[in-house]
Amino acid sequence: MHAFDVLGDPVRRRILELLLEGEESAGRLSSVIVEEFGISQPGVSQHLRILREHGFATVRPEGTRRLYAVDPHGLQQANDWLSPFERFWRGPLAALGTELARGGRERRLAAERAHSDDPAHLEEEQSWST
Repeated sequence: MHAFDVLGDPVRRRILELLLEGEESAGRLSSVIVEEFGISQPGVSQHLRILREHGFATVRPEGTRRLYAVDPHGLQQANDWLSPFERFWRGPLAALGTELARGGRERRLAAERAHSDDPAHLEEEQSWST
């Protein structure tokens, strides 16, 4: 199964999102997924198995619990495939960042000009200088 076949399923993507903050028990993952997607606990187990078998999740026993975590191997495969396409969004994202910064600077300068033209501000400055 290709990395994008694994990631193409919304349940598996949600499980990975739940694992972003660190390890989670199979029970906790199951309860969230059952509630959000309305699938059975065995269905969740199948999704967890696919994530494990294809290098997207690891599992370790801790007492009676099984703790899942993100395995970067599968995500790296997806990233490796996407890398040649980065040029299509890297430039536009950099341009967006520049425009956002420029807009923030322009808003700040406009606010400073408005503040300096405020009669109350002028009176305050005059009282400080005397």
